[in-house]
Amino acid sequence: MTDREQRTLDFLRERLGACEYFRAHPAEGAYRLEHSIRVARIGAEIARNEGMDEEHMTIACLLHDVGYGTDFPADYNWNDHGRHGAKIARPFLSTLGLDSQTVEDICYGIAIHVDDRSDFPGRRTPFTETVGDADNIDRFDVFRIYDSLRFRNFYEMSLVERLNWLEGLGPQLEKLEQMELATPTATALWRSRVAFQRAFFDRLLEQTRAGTLPERTEEQ
Repeated sequence: MTDREQRTLDFLRERLGACEYFRAHPAEGAYRLEHSIRVARIGAEIARNEGMDEEHMTIACLLHDVGYGTDFPADYNWNDHGRHGAKIARPFLSTLGLDSQTVEDICYGIAIHVDDRSDFPGRRTPFTETVGDADNIDRFDVFRIYDSLRFRNFYEMSLVERLNWLEGLGPQLEKLEQMELATPTATALWRSRVAFQRAFFDRLLEQTRAGTLPERTEEQ
């Protein structure tokens, strides 16, 4: 890890650690930090394979969710956390000795990573789009399988509810798997992750169906 990457990680830890919500919910704060580090690793892999600056991408990805490091009102629109994060990141980035265009590209990548929108002009490039790609790749990796089951309270569902959910999930994942991301490396990583999820949930659907009794006709 370079000095600038370490300073960025320290800044992220400081911002998340100062958030009252994360102090009250340390597991969620730990997840946000771990997720950001994983996204930085994915972004660095993409940058390395695609000829981008690996350090700059690592910094951008570490900061992509820094907007969470603020206590917001209950009705806050979390789709804005990328744009808010860019505002938080910009003054810090100015302390790293980066050139002005790199700062702008990092901020723009952070701003658009949630819903592809920014509140300031910027360059749409493979670099800026990779921040969101790396985020999505991590969110659709193995941990999301666990998280989806936990969020849906899968174990507490009735058998019919489980079947309905799993049968609807397969086509959604199949469609997602065909998405093209900003670079060939990101697209390959994405498809590998989503394909793994499809295989898992297809097998879970098969096993869930195996827990139902077949209907029998009078002749049987």
